[in-house]
Amino acid sequence: MKVIGLMSGTSADGVDAVLVDIGGTGHNLKVRLLAHRTFPYPAEFRVRLLGAMTNGTVADACHLNVVLGEWFAKAALKLLKAARVPAGRVALIGSHGQTLHHLPGPRREPGLGSVRSTLQLGEPAVIAERTGITTVAGFRTRDMAVGGEGAPLTPYLHYLLFHQASRSRVVVNIGGISNLTYLPARGGLGAVRAFDTGPGNMLIDGVMRHVTADRRTFDRGGRLARAGTPSESLLGTLLEHPFLRRRPPKSTGREEFGERFVGYFLRQGKLLGLSDADLAATATAYTARTIAGARTFLPGRVDEVLVCGGGAQNAALMGMLQTAWKSATVQPVETTGWDGRALEAVAFAVFAYQHVKGVPCNLPNVTGAKRAVVLGMMTPGATS
Repeated sequence: MKVIGLMSGTSADGVDAVLVDIGGTGHNLKVRLLAHRTFPYPAEFRVRLLGAMTNGTVADACHLNVVLGEWFAKAALKLLKAARVPAGRVALIGSHGQTLHHLPGPRREPGLGSVRSTLQLGEPAVIAERTGITTVAGFRTRDMAVGGEGAPLTPYLHYLLFHQASRSRVVVNIGGISNLTYLPARGGLGAVRAFDTGPGNMLIDGVMRHVTADRRTFDRGGRLARAGTPSESLLGTLLEHPFLRRRPPKSTGREEFGERFVGYFLRQGKLLGLSDADLAATATAYTARTIAGARTFLPGRVDEVLVCGGGAQNAALMGMLQTAWKSATVQPVETTGWDGRALEAVAFAVFAYQHVKGVPCNLPNVTGAKRAVVLGMMTPGATS
């Protein structure tokens, strides 16, 4: 069946939309990418969205939930128009939505015990109504309901597409947050290990917005970082962050490495007299070293590191990651024939497909869930 996947990550820069053709049963699927587009949010809307993540009101969340539903629906329809595929030929939409807040650590609630929570905006009823296509959303909450952290979920797709019998691979997705998936040679789904490693582009982007007075939101190609020198002093302090020492399963987000962390980083950089280029180089090196340092949590050797997400387009970051990860070849996931920018959206298309097939696709050994469950909640499309 043809399925659309929709995704907006922690960088909150727009909607990634894919159209895929999926066939097969159980965990033996064939997935083919038919179309992929990214639809950026207007700059003013992105500022409002990022602000709501840290200082938003209940009214902001209520309004943005519907507004994001409209943006996601618009992205799906534009993708179909570009691909020249009528909506009637698409069976499902799988929408991750936009994470507003993620609290994977259990919190004590009187009379209830420990509670984990997450909130993704992008009302699926709006998406289903505007497109006429049955929409599956809310994938993280079911995993959390059975004791998981609700993230990362994409390692399931990484296993389907990239596991091999002859080589142990690591797939690193560098979005706003970086996550890592370990695929041991000859290992099954139960052998997959995955977790968030820390900031990806989030810190780098925050530095760029500061040093350019919001004229640039990211370091294109790592140009500014390549002009600077990382501060080993500041890196030594940052690498003591408690999240980095915590054993998996673990996940994180803007709550840990967002504006407060960026502010701390900039204040420390100012005390050390770092130039703009040195700040960018240090932020980039921090992302690379936290990813490479996470290999201490892996149970076996790594032959190859495949990198996807926006960070794979940053030449400075890729070079620093290869330097930090001395024992394995680091290369973009495109060497396998897949577009790394599309992978996260593809994952949510697959989750929607597996939802209607009744196949669990969270990985308890990754998220810490008590059991594997079918992910997502369905909103029917328009009926004739």
